[in-house]
Amino acid sequence: MTNWIEATNLLMSARSIVIVTHPRPDGDAIGSMLGLGNQIRTMGKEVICAVDEGVPAYLQFLPGAENVVSSLDAGQWDLCITTDVADETRAGQVGEYALAHAAAVINIDHHPTNPLFGDVPLVYPQAVSAAEVAFDWWEYLGVHYDRDVALPLLTGIVTDSQGFRTSSTSARTLEIAMHLMRRGASLTEVTARALESKTSSEFELWKRTLPGASLDGQVITAVVTLADAQAVGMDDTTDAGLVQFLINVEDARVACVFKERAGGQVGLSLRAKRGYDVAGVAVAFGGGGHIQAAGATINGTLADVMSRVIPLLHSAASKGRLDIV
Repeated sequence: MTNWIEATNLLMSARSIVIVTHPRPDGDAIGSMLGLGNQIRTMGKEVICAVDEGVPAYLQFLPGAENVVSSLDAGQWDLCITTDVADETRAGQVGEYALAHAAAVINIDHHPTNPLFGDVPLVYPQAVSAAEVAFDWWEYLGVHYDRDVALPLLTGIVTDSQGFRTSSTSARTLEIAMHLMRRGASLTEVTARALESKTSSEFELWKRTLPGASLDGQVITAVVTLADAQAVGMDDTTDAGLVQFLINVEDARVACVFKERAGGQVGLSLRAKRGYDVAGVAVAFGGGGHIQAAGATINGTLADVMSRVIPLLHSAASKGRLDIV
């Protein structure tokens, strides 16, 4: 659903704007946020971009990343824009505050499970990323923008399409990427920094995690414990892109990395080969995402969560079709 006229009217009438995205942000979350914020600032408006915990280190090369705040505890805004937020409950603490202190809300997203919250939802499930929706908005307005907008938007598209490899990638996706490159965005830079680069801590985490990875039939899994994350100097438990590495194993159809977190929670990073669906697994546990890439956070111990999730992974693997091309 897209309503460019109503969204544009809200944007043009607003003087103060806050833009928020989901916690543990990925390239699309930060890329779409900065691709919006950097352009809106050129319109002479007051803009604050916020996300819980701030911008991850690997995305701090993006223009405007240094201006993103990690908390909100004061302020009122004419407009709140959420981007890449599948529903209001996933906007984090900054999102909760922003949504409660804004006169109007525009919801920019591409998740098919989005409940169309906000005053104006710009939700386009066919888009490969929220950054693509932001791109379409600027195209609708016919605005001029440069590298400071193009580079974040290209980052969102490249990361959410996993380097143009997901089933949602279309000829138009490549056309948009080409357009952004003409505006100064470097595909080489985005690919190197946002997809391929690994810190030494992430390398050490993979060393600790891979020996315990398991391929059981068509399902491949790995576990990142809180102790391992802390041992390599990570404050938060991440798989550092490991799930994408695992799904490339030839016999695997479905991949999952279980990430133990403080407070008795376990995060899931899910991937599937084309023709297989892991979104249903995520949704079953209150999560969300896309057919080939999804995630969730579940209360419980590692053993308990794994016992509940693994049967659904096997079910997902058994229902897929490899003849889809």
